[in-house]
Amino acid sequence: MLPQRHVKLFKNGRNQAVRIPREFELPGEDAIMRKEGERLIIEPAPPRSLLALLRTLPEIDDEFPPIDDRPPEPVEL
Repeated sequence: MLPQRHVKLFKNGRNQAVRIPREFELPGEDAIMRKEGERLIIEPAPPRSLLALLRTLPEIDDEFPPIDDRPPEPVEL
């Protein structure tokens, strides 16, 4: 049987909130919440990908010098 605890609901401004007991803490700072019937499910949000993070950065307008793209040196195997 899954562990369970009775918790109190309270108001935080115009939102309803619940304190999550330490034994139920989720990792990270974000979570996904959804409702399935009468159940409220809260899950840790998956980590953001590097591409998602890079999309949030401002574009670089700097000019970069050309790169000398020489062929690779031969390798003996």
